[in-house]
Amino acid sequence: MRRLLPGPGADDAPLDDDALVEAYRCPSGRWLRMDFIASLDGAITVGGVSEGLGSPGDRRVFRVLRALADVVLVGHGTASAEGYRPVLANSAVGRLRTRLGRPPTAPVAVVSRRASLDPASGLVTEAVSPTILVTCAAADPTRRAALADAGATVLVCGDDDVDLPAALGALAERGVEQVTCEGGPQLLRTALAAGVVDELDLSLSPALVGGETRLLDRALPGPARLTLRQVLEEDGMLFTRYDVGRPEPRP
Repeated sequence: MRRLLPGPGADDAPLDDDALVEAYRCPSGRWLRMDFIASLDGAITVGGVSEGLGSPGDRRVFRVLRALADVVLVGHGTASAEGYRPVLANSAVGRLRTRLGRPPTAPVAVVSRRASLDPASGLVTEAVSPTILVTCAAADPTRRAALADAGATVLVCGDDDVDLPAALGALAERGVEQVTCEGGPQLLRTALAAGVVDELDLSLSPALVGGETRLLDRALPGPARLTLRQVLEEDGMLFTRYDVGRPEPRP
């Protein structure tokens, strides 16, 4: 993997794991980064999952972002479609976290308005750092209680729908400030519309797909302006890092 922007400088060597970690470090304190992969025509899945767009380089970046995160945030639909599992100490991410001097495990926080997470799923029962359900007061209290009994941490944020800013505040109160969000498009749109996104890390796959789930599922209230901060490249795939501005109202 090589750096295209900023640079290249005097040292134009390929980025090893340590250099890749430094390329993706966030400022201290609260930070929400959105991590997505997309084809050149904006599709984020092939056959309903993202694997068909990936590459070894994308998997390296994915591991680094998880290693740097305090929590992995994901919508229930994405977690279900992609077969999410807990972040464990003996995984590649866990070993990288240990090497960086971080706790070897990290929680996965699943956003679900209906508390649809299965209490018997491995994402709940196998987690060392308890999986977090982010839901709202309208969710079935029986389902919420079943998840709590199974070992999940249940955060009720909002009345009829999940209040994402409140959820991020509740996570921060628990010392979970550095958040990597991995999808899906509804959660990205909600976060952008709420003005809580600090960064978009978008891997651009050199592919055209068509007819699949898009990066944004509906229009934003107004454009969100992004500033390009970094571009890495490997095997034709571009790994971009953008600072995200607050959304502008539509004229």
